[in-house]
This record gives sequence, structure tokens and C-alpha cells, in this order.
Amino acid sequence: MSRPLFLRGAIIAMFATAAAGSALASDSWPSIRTELYAGRTIHDGAAMIKLGAPDRPKDQLQVPVSVDATLKDGRSIKSITIIIDENPTPVAAKFHFRQKRTQVGLATKFRFDAVTGVRAILETNDGELYMAERHVRFTGGQSACAAPPNGSPEEIAAKIGKMKFAELTPSATRSNELQRVRLEIGHPNHTGMVKDQITLFYIPLLLLHEIAVRQGDETMVDIEGSMSLSQDPTFEFDFLTNGARELTVTAGDTSGATWQTSFPLGPSS
Repeated sequence: MSRPLFLRGAIIAMFATAAAGSALASDSWPSIRTELYAGRTIHDGAAMIKLGAPDRPKDQLQVPVSVDATLKDGRSIKSITIIIDENPTPVAAKFHFRQKRTQVGLATKFRFDAVTGVRAILETNDGELYMAERHVRFTGGQSACAAPPNGSPEEIAAKIGKMKFAELTPSATRSNELQRVRLEIGHPNHTGMVKDQITLFYIPLLLLHEIAVRQGDETMVDIEGSMSLSQDPTFEFDFLTNGARELTVTAGDTSGATWQTSFPLGPSS
């Protein structure tokens, strides 16, 4: 049985920390690679994957990362995994594409704890792996995964599970057109590494770890999260339209809570 992403990330982090010691940024990658992809070849994906991330982020609690990938050989994109080498859980997010996709665009924001390598691992429908990578510097200050959340407990509780949605490209007029949308989900994504400033106890781990997006009855994309996702995470992604006029998002966290919201597609959205 496959472990949830947040559990796999924690196990990988233990191996990476033991191997890295006081080494320079991204020396954790060999251990991460062994744990995730032991025995599998990872090809250079620079020709097919464009990975975007700032050289030096302005806000380490909200670091934008984007991926644009295209296959031109008849194969399709099965999944894209975002890895942040030096975060407590390096496997930051995984996007599973349920349609036959030869072109994919996505973006979200993550917490970055330190100077690190960032990687996008693309898996094709025939099981081959391709990687693009970038180096991101650290601006200093408190590690992002140990930073207190924004808002009071009451404000956070009132917002949890609430969603906002926007279409970023003109609404498709027929099926099999590429459409890009943005989704925001209210959630603190507590890392378990932050002390409550009043009680001085650690705020328990509470992660947004699964998101499913459907158009009509067809699943477009499934997203696995981790503690590396920012508070109130925003996701941008595209999908191939199927003619249905409604997008339904189901999200769940590690407490077992789930939320579902449907959004109209088209001029009324």
C-alpha cells in the first residue's frame, strides 16, 4: 500500500538529514533520490520541463513555484512531483493527471526552510522519469515551517475549508480545449513545528493532504500535499475541457475532515 505523501516525506527527511550533516545545499538529494526512485533512471528533462522559482524569494512563507511541461513524442504526462531538498518533508506536492495530457501547466506556493535545490520530476505514461532543477537562495530569518500562522485561532477556524475559484483563460466553447484556473483553499496547514504563543505547546500537525478536481463526472487532477504547502494554498493548473459546465473540488486534511465545493464554468463563474 502506498503511503500518503506527508508520511513518505517525513521518512525521506530522516534519511536525508542523516546523510546531509552540515553539507551544502542540496547534498540531501542523493538520499532523497534513493528513497523515492531507487534503481530508476532519471533523465535530464530540461528540454521538456520549464521550472520556475525565484533566485532569492521575498517571502519564504509564500514562494511561487511553477512548472510547464510538454511532450512531443506521443507519450503523455502521468504525474509531476515537486521536491524541495532541504525542507523537513522534501516531497512538497504531487500532481496526478487523470486525462491523457501531453502539455501541462501548474503553479503553487510553498514554504522554504533554507537554501535549497528545487526539482520537478515528471513521470510519463510508460514509466520514464525526467527532471528539471533550480537553486533557490535563503534570505535569512526564521525557518518557514516553524513560523507561526497568520491570524488568530478563531480566524483560522472560520476560514478552514472555504474555497475561492477563478478562470484564468477564456471559457472553452467546446470539448478538448486547454483551460487554466486558480483555486485557493483556506487551511492553516499546521506543520507541528510551531509553538502556540499562549500555551507554549506545539500546535498539532494538521495538513491539507488530498485534493481532487472533477469536471462533471471526470477527474481532471488529483493533488497530494505536505507541510511544505503554504498556509491557505493557491493552486493554478490547466485541464482539457469535456463540455461539462461545473468544476467540483474535494479537499481533505489529516484530521479526516473533507470539504467539497462546485464552481460554474463560463460567463457566470
